[in-house]
Amino acid sequence: MFSWAEIVEFSTLLESGGAEDASGSNDEIITHRVNGMLPVIVWDSEAKRRRVVPMRWGLPHPKDWRRPQPIHARAETVEAIEPFRKAFHAGQRGIVVFRTFNEGEEVLKPSGKTETRQWTVDPQDGRPRGFAFVWRRLEIPDLPAPILACVMVTVPANELIRRTLKSQEADPRMPAILEDDAWSTWLGEDGAAPSAAKAVLKTMEGVNWQAAPEPKKPRPRR
Repeated sequence: MFSWAEIVEFSTLLESGGAEDASGSNDEIITHRVNGMLPVIVWDSEAKRRRVVPMRWGLPHPKDWRRPQPIHARAETVEAIEPFRKAFHAGQRGIVVFRTFNEGEEVLKPSGKTETRQWTVDPQDGRPRGFAFVWRRLEIPDLPAPILACVMVTVPANELIRRTLKSQEADPRMPAILEDDAWSTWLGEDGAAPSAAKAVLKTMEGVNWQAAPEPKKPRPRR
């Protein structure tokens, strides 16, 4: 969750060239969901400045572009396997700013089946954090113009999430959260090699975050 005004302001504070708000500025707090549009901060190498560009969360499924699949890319292999490899090496790396994020907990029901319970993880300090994304520009036969779509990069879960929300998972994951001084390297502003961009994808440890069940969506009024 974050607002457009805060995204643009924070992006501008972290670089000297300014940032461009592609959707208009307002203070409404919004919730980003898979298959929805995300405000992705990218580096415009021609203009030498950051821009905020709307992109769909989730690459098109090979058999149906409307289905968002995949939605994540593993940091360990993002530079080596498709559909992420070419985009990663081409510098098509972006950042989405979040105030909180969700993680799913696999819960065993009395019937023996499992369900995913969503938790909202809140660092509780109000500090904006940049999450690493990889994006692509794709030609879709059914559409009159190319679409921009992106995936979130994930890393192994930190000790807090691994011990609590994902204690039953064999391979628990969490978003790749960038340190402030790693933004320019990840976006490709400083001309660093792709290996340097991959090196900033680290698990954020030593945190004291809080988690609470995700609020249920209000029922529509009849």
